[in-house]
Amino acid sequence: MKRRELLINLCKACNDGKSAAKFHSQLLKTGYSHDSFLTTKLTSYYANYSSVEEAQKLFDEMSQRTVYLWNSILRAYSKQKQWRKTWLLFKNMISDENGEKNEPDSFTLSIVLKACAGLHLLKQGKILHAFLWKNEKIGLDLFLGSALIEFYSKCGRIDDAFKVFKQFEKPDVVLWTSMVSGYEQNGCFEKAVAFFSIMVVDEGVHPDGITLVSLVSACAKSMSLKLGKSVHGFVVRRGFENELSLVNSLLNLYAKTGHVKVAENLFRRIEGKDVVSWSSMIACYCHNGAAVEALCLFNEMINNGYQPNAVTVVSAVQACAIACDLDEGKRIHELAIDRGFDLEASVSTALIDMYMKCLSPDEAFNVFRKMPEKDVVSWVALLSGYAQNGMAYKSIQIFRDMLSSGIQPDAVSMVKILASSSELGNLCQAVCLHGYVTRSGFDSNSFIGASLVELYSKCGSLDYAIKVFEGITDKDVVLWSAMIAGYGIHGQGGESLKLFEKMVKTSAARPNNVTFLSILSACSHSGLRSEGIEIFNMMVNDYGLDPSSEHYSIVVDLLGRTGELDKAMDIINRMPIPVEAHVWGALLAACRIHHNVEMGELAAKNLLCLDPNHAGYYILLSNMYAVDGKWGIVAQIRTLIKEKRLKKMFAHSMVEVRDEVHSFVADDKLHPECEKIYELLGQLEVIMRSQLENAYRISGAPL
Repeated sequence: MKRRELLINLCKACNDGKSAAKFHSQLLKTGYSHDSFLTTKLTSYYANYSSVEEAQKLFDEMSQRTVYLWNSILRAYSKQKQWRKTWLLFKNMISDENGEKNEPDSFTLSIVLKACAGLHLLKQGKILHAFLWKNEKIGLDLFLGSALIEFYSKCGRIDDAFKVFKQFEKPDVVLWTSMVSGYEQNGCFEKAVAFFSIMVVDEGVHPDGITLVSLVSACAKSMSLKLGKSVHGFVVRRGFENELSLVNSLLNLYAKTGHVKVAENLFRRIEGKDVVSWSSMIACYCHNGAAVEALCLFNEMINNGYQPNAVTVVSAVQACAIACDLDEGKRIHELAIDRGFDLEASVSTALIDMYMKCLSPDEAFNVFRKMPEKDVVSWVALLSGYAQNGMAYKSIQIFRDMLSSGIQPDAVSMVKILASSSELGNLCQAVCLHGYVTRSGFDSNSFIGASLVELYSKCGSLDYAIKVFEGITDKDVVLWSAMIAGYGIHGQGGESLKLFEKMVKTSAARPNNVTFLSILSACSHSGLRSEGIEIFNMMVNDYGLDPSSEHYSIVVDLLGRTGELDKAMDIINRMPIPVEAHVWGALLAACRIHHNVEMGELAAKNLLCLDPNHAGYYILLSNMYAVDGKWGIVAQIRTLIKEKRLKKMFAHSMVEVRDEVHSFVADDKLHPECEKIYELLGQLEVIMRSQLENAYRISGAPL
């Protein structure tokens, strides 16, 4: 008996894999290797300090397994979120294959309910719930009640979760927290807040940090800054301001609501920052367009000795994509390889997107090729990246390869695929994709419907676009906006205005910033100056929407087209937001048309400060000087373009021959059959010239 007590004391001293192995050795030497209590402890130590495989090996060696031993191995797999293995082990436990009677206890059921939640096994979870009710030995305690609420919530059955909650006369803070979290996870943000209010105000239950994390998350997801600030005040008053997980949630709240300065001040006040704190702040900068600040903070994190995780690396790579900083992106890619993050799907997908946005499609494809497991998000990142780089014809081949590999797109992916295809302008391809959308059951999705409208519009088939639009019963603002833009693309500004008026008068959809961008663009394409200005005023005065830089750019373009340059300049001077490059670009283009060199120089000065590496703006400026006959300045600008090694994005044409798309630019010399093509063009030119000469000879008109 003394020997067993010594072993128990030795057991308590286990704190790593090595000491667990020594303890195991002592059990074998002393003949206690089948002691249920000691082996259960050892199983837990192996799972915690060594590996779950070592724990499983020990478990398999045991001829007699108590419920405590089963719970130990079940918990080991549950901790690693290996839900499938947890569920299979539980089935083995109750199958009685060794002739043993292993009835689960409350602890067993709480673990298995987590597995059911992770696997969304609603039917099996309900059977466990029924077993729990029938088994008088177990009963429904607070611990199991919390597990049931979590199970029903994660399976999307929040009403069933509430029924479980109502069965308790005096629910504790854990049970209240489970319900608040359940409402938050199911998108019922207002109910989460209301439930929290009842908990604190009506019932007098004191929330803990976990409750407040769920509440802050609900505020962030609902973009409710005002409520979030109130919760922040509550956090401070209750003394939770130093609880790191809660502070990190508040950082996420301010990031999602665009309050970067508030998040920055909060971050700098955190004393014991962890990797989540750094990652949250880097993501905050990144998601709000402050790419330079995100990269500076990432480097500061590394210099301070913090080790980034995969989430941190993803945000840093996204910042490189926003800043088009290829060199920094490659450096972070190397860091990801060193830390072993590069093979994680989220990191690889971010790298693909970064390389595509930095105009390096070959590098992006190399990353994609090395991915051990490619999910739908990585496939779509590759195909949409090719479209962004003017290689939409490759996107369709990637889509075919994706389907061949057994990966099926979801609704979000399908929207990106349709957007990529719209760059091709291939009507036959559009019809095929529409057929796939219908067969896959996506045709009722409004976002996909809007993408189809855009696709057909860009493929030159306004009639097909109208059919798609008319065929959708519940038209939301996205669909209306897409159809308004479709008319605009085809120069039918009048029809765009009629449709906009119909939307306002007959639909429940309320026009948003995108709708007004579509209608303003349609007015611009059709030269409807007064209508466009009226729409802009309606947006600001009637709907209370804040115009973006894109809206102001179109207004400047509208005024510029009619030569009202002073009014356009006045609009720019009164803009309440920073003037972006495309606004000055619109003014410069108008100045070139109307030969206003003085205003054009002012526009160019501001423009080249904002975007000094855009070749198109330099060419626009040189053309303005050329019209004015200032050839010396033209020569200087052209020399500057060469010195800066700037290249203008060339327009290209595509033709499909035998299911293969061929792309061309002016004076193309890179096509593999360019010699034959130019030879045929020469022959056609001779024939055309001959026919033209014969036509003039017959008519008697001079050549």
